[in-house]
Amino acid sequence: MPDDFDGLVLGARIRHARRRAGATLADMSERVGRPAPYLSQLENGKVEPKLSLLGELAYVLGTTTTDLLDPAPPDRRSELEIGLARAQDDPRYRSLGLPYLKPSAKVGDDVLEHVLALWTQLAETDTTDRDPDGRRFADHARAANIALRDEMRRSDNYFAEIEDVAKAALTRAGYGGTGPISEPVLTEVAAAHGFTIERVGTMPRTARSITDTRDRIIFIPDRGGLRIRQARSVVLQTVGHFALEHRDTTDFGEYLRQRIESNYFAAAVLAPEEPSVEFLREAKDQKDISVEDLKEVFYISYEMAAHRFTNLATKHLGIPCHFLRTDSEGVINKAYENDGIRFPAAIDGGLEGQRVPRQWGSRQAWNAHGSFLLHSQHTVCDEAEFFCTTYIETETDRSPHAISLGTTAAHASVFRGADTLRREFARDREIEPDPQLVDEWESIAWPSAAERSHVLSALPPSDREFSPFPGIDLLDVYRFLERQRRTRGR
Repeated sequence: MPDDFDGLVLGARIRHARRRAGATLADMSERVGRPAPYLSQLENGKVEPKLSLLGELAYVLGTTTTDLLDPAPPDRRSELEIGLARAQDDPRYRSLGLPYLKPSAKVGDDVLEHVLALWTQLAETDTTDRDPDGRRFADHARAANIALRDEMRRSDNYFAEIEDVAKAALTRAGYGGTGPISEPVLTEVAAAHGFTIERVGTMPRTARSITDTRDRIIFIPDRGGLRIRQARSVVLQTVGHFALEHRDTTDFGEYLRQRIESNYFAAAVLAPEEPSVEFLREAKDQKDISVEDLKEVFYISYEMAAHRFTNLATKHLGIPCHFLRTDSEGVINKAYENDGIRFPAAIDGGLEGQRVPRQWGSRQAWNAHGSFLLHSQHTVCDEAEFFCTTYIETETDRSPHAISLGTTAAHASVFRGADTLRREFARDREIEPDPQLVDEWESIAWPSAAERSHVLSALPPSDREFSPFPGIDLLDVYRFLERQRRTRGR
């Protein structure tokens, strides 16, 4: 290939020639003997072909190799599409958090002209909302999140100092050493740090608790506004800030650390280390570990039980694991791993806002049948095979979400549900969309996004490669249309 080879331009010229010849990817696949997915990647500028293949493509498309290798886009539309692709690959563009805009046939040239003109202007004048070292404050927040996640991985998500503080608090409060902590113990833990707990009928909508540090009162909603499990957690998260001697901070990284530490403290008090480890070891010996059981024994939420397992599993049981919380569309809002699973990540390594593959348990669970709120499966990824159980959390003041806890296939046998026959394949080649399906429907389908309560907030990101509609899973739309066509016999 020539030194100035440009994959995007070459792909655009091949696609232009194919459409001009009235051929589909399937037609091309049959005539040149290459898989349609490979040809799709070629048109998207992701692979570099051999000159011999270019000669074959040129021949079947009625053009020449020289024409395909012309460094100029074949037309203005292609030039705009290439410009948009390069813009959206720019880290500054990605930092805007916008869903990927695919230039489908429905997106007019005038729209692309406007987007590129606005991006060019923004890129040239992008000096706002930055601190003295030139980075965006949002970048600092993401960097702090990534750094903390790395620290948690290095420590296997176990923090001995906080375990010691929680154990001391329980000892002073007279905890008996087994089962869930009682209301008197909870009250004593708060009192040991100088606080009383008071339930009130009304609270600001944006606050779960309010602490009066002068009169040392923790106000929480009454039982009608906050469930008992939630109330215990909220109180201890508040006490945790004082037990761990946190101070006011304007640094986001330190703020995030304090949130993680206070949540850890609450979990360590509600599911104390020694009885929790004893319980989990017995379950491991019986090859029947279940987060659901940990939840019930210590009367905590499923999410806290899953987190608590990640605190203790590697340190005390030798089990690496991963934790994942996603919404109903598979968009990550919290994740942790030390078992080698590869979460979808943005260019800067951030996970929040990324969508997991449809084959993962976090998404499969929403359509599962035969179990109540729990879904277990094995998932084969490029890096390894993993087992996970996903719980659909519905008793929450937020929208329902999925909590997944998993481990490698080598450690799966000690978990309840590991004998499931469900096995999904999520290697890169299975995640790629069917190019024939996309080619058939991408210029025909026009879905309308489901109404969301957060209409004014950002929609979940679309799949970068093949969804031009924010919040829409176009592969599901295409499959629906394909089923309808087959039903009608067309």
